[in-house]
Amino acid sequence: MGVKHGREYEYILADFTEAVGRIPDCYVFFEMEPAEWEGLSKEEKHEVLEALAEDLFFGLGTEPVIAVGSAVVIYDPDAHRINVLIGEEELTSVKLI
Repeated sequence: MGVKHGREYEYILADFTEAVGRIPDCYVFFEMEPAEWEGLSKEEKHEVLEALAEDLFFGLGTEPVIAVGSAVVIYDPDAHRINVLIGEEELTSVKLI
C-alpha cells in the first residue's frame, strides 16, 4: 500500500521538500553531522531535502509515522495529507488531493 494522492506528484514533492526543510535537524535522517550539513551549498541542501521528501513519501506507505530528527512525519489517509510535527507545537502539512 502506498500513499494515495490526487495532486500531481511534482507539486506534492515541492511542498513536502519545503515542509521537511523546516525541520532544524532533518539531516540526521541521513546520519549527517551538523558540520557536514552546514558545509553544503544551498543547492546541495535542496537536493538532500528533496531526497528526504521522496524517501519519506514512499516510506509512509508502509510506516505511517516516521521520526525525522526532532520532528515526526505522519501520513493521515483520512484527511488526505501528510503532517509534519516539529517540536511540540509547530505543525505543517502537505495536501495530497
